[in-house]
Amino acid sequence: MLNQLTYSLPEELETAVQSKFDEWQKENKTLRVWAKDASVWSGEDDSKWLGWLDVVERESKDSDKYRDFAEDAKDFSDIVLLGMGGSSLGPEVFSITFGARNFHILDSTVPAQIKTLESRIDLPKTLFIVASKSGSTLEPNVFKQYFYERVSETVGRENAGKQFVAITDPNSKMQQVAERDNFRKIFFGDPEIGGRFSVLSVFGMIPAAAMGIDVADFFERTSEMIAACRNENPAENPGAILGTILGVCQTSGRDKLTIFTSEEIHDVGAWLEQLIAESTGKSDISIVPVDRETIQSPENYGDDRIFAFLKLKDSAENESVAELEKSGQPVVRIEIADVMNLGQEFFRWEYATAVAGSIMQINPFNQPDVEAAKIEAKKLTEEYEKTGEFPAEQPFFESDGIKLFTDEKNAAELNEHLDGEKSLANYLQAHFNRIEKDDYFALLAYVEMNAENETLAQRIRHSVLSAKKSATCLGFGPRFLHSTGQAYKGGANNGVFLQITSDDAADLAVPDQKYTFGAVKAAQARGDFQVLLDRERRALRVHLGADVKAGLEKLASLI
Repeated sequence: MLNQLTYSLPEELETAVQSKFDEWQKENKTLRVWAKDASVWSGEDDSKWLGWLDVVERESKDSDKYRDFAEDAKDFSDIVLLGMGGSSLGPEVFSITFGARNFHILDSTVPAQIKTLESRIDLPKTLFIVASKSGSTLEPNVFKQYFYERVSETVGRENAGKQFVAITDPNSKMQQVAERDNFRKIFFGDPEIGGRFSVLSVFGMIPAAAMGIDVADFFERTSEMIAACRNENPAENPGAILGTILGVCQTSGRDKLTIFTSEEIHDVGAWLEQLIAESTGKSDISIVPVDRETIQSPENYGDDRIFAFLKLKDSAENESVAELEKSGQPVVRIEIADVMNLGQEFFRWEYATAVAGSIMQINPFNQPDVEAAKIEAKKLTEEYEKTGEFPAEQPFFESDGIKLFTDEKNAAELNEHLDGEKSLANYLQAHFNRIEKDDYFALLAYVEMNAENETLAQRIRHSVLSAKKSATCLGFGPRFLHSTGQAYKGGANNGVFLQITSDDAADLAVPDQKYTFGAVKAAQARGDFQVLLDRERRALRVHLGADVKAGLEKLASLI
């Protein structure tokens, strides 16, 4: 059964969408997409990244490896995925949606997060899946180093490799490491599939198999959507319909995609964030995904949003979504027949993102500003390795153990907006007063992602939403660096950013390295912030002490 999509658009957008359908069909773009014709997009290296179009067909012919791995994984009490971005967000959707309680994901260099994970698993009975396409991504490598050493200490170095599996592209550095350390198994990805488009490849489906999901059935259901997206009439092609709406809305000034889901599939939004933001946020334009934001009354929204509501069949209707439709906001509704039909949405949204990228006249398959942040972070870690410390930095304001950082230009603007004496509250107010019509606000928190911290961060975010009526985003670092960070730095300059960093109550050493996890986290945060400043973003960094909860509570009360 094919998942159903319906939509409601104001008249001018409906006219523009129908016009784009005609153009798409006249130029044979559906056929050209499936022929992997780069001229549909930028005409550069786009065609090298289209392996996701037929990966399900190819992997379906090799489904025995998924069944065999599912059996193999039963020997372990816990399974931990070590990965980032495209290697972790798809598996996270599976684990949360299907309730895989013994499946854990580590995609944070925050020491507290690593310690929390380690406390929840039985090391000698845990299988570690190290997922990295290039094999050179910093985070999976240091995660592997840490847990390989911990397992070696527990069961002996000669036995440690039996508890590790690698998912990587052929001839990567990770393959070399896995072979050297006698990993239990190596699964190879397709080099022509980018990370955010990889959920239907081994990067998503090997973890799914480990959770006991029937991969063959999942692929069979997904194939229905893939076949439907071959329809040459874009008005009848479910991926082209969605992609055209997204692209037309973006080019019409509606550049915030606000995502609502029924509770059973709430984590799909985190996967969509990466797909949309990394694919469309570049060349100074973007579609900014807004996930986990509380739905507002129609009068609190401007004309800069499009809304997508994804729900399971038979889940409760959201009356607020109906109110948005009545008010004339553009709304897309998707009804998913069953959780095993999630693969249909993975493919629909991948295809739609490619279509939207064509309409926006960008290459949706690269991520230049993710690389820029990595380069800045690497400079800092190299400096730390040489000297044992980072380059000195000076806050422009400090009070009650909380420090504020930014560059000279932003500091000058904040002082111009300052209403009253120099204080934390007034500087925060000055920063939020820089949010203008059609802007969005993003809270970027480099702290442990747990229920307490998320509740406080959401409180901060929704305080801004309530006061400013602007779209708001929340990301935990460093995971958002491989997701929405691309749009924040490479997309349109209509974001106002508040980065939160903290001291670490306890740190962890990275085996065989001169740096710690705390140092890696700090380098990533500072590198991310520096690129925001280099892109002339309105950005303020708030540095808390080691008591993160107390710091966030104080910050929330001030805001």
